[in-house]
Amino acid sequence: MKLPLQIAVRNTTLSREMRQIVRRRANKLNRYYDRVTACRVMVEIPQRHRIGTPIGYNVRVDLTVPGGELVVKRQPRAALRAAVKDAFAAAERRLQDYARRRRTRT
Repeated sequence: MKLPLQIAVRNTTLSREMRQIVRRRANKLNRYYDRVTACRVMVEIPQRHRIGTPIGYNVRVDLTVPGGELVVKRQPRAALRAAVKDAFAAAERRLQDYARRRRTRT
């Protein structure tokens, strides 16, 4: 990636360990397409139960690539690790598809 990874958090905090997991998964995206310009990750809790516990975590991954932007947002998950895993797995698939389409055009 040409620009540094941006991690944004809304209505929650991320532990150092979770930030490291997000960084590792973001760096892994370069395996699938080495021309990723930027990666932005948003972790948020859209709603909470009345007692204050989160209903679910949303993780959104925005990738800037030559010729466009790929945005991945999955359904909320109860566990933060599962939400991060699902979002990055979807981002990997979408990036592989994008790279495949770019190769066939040239």
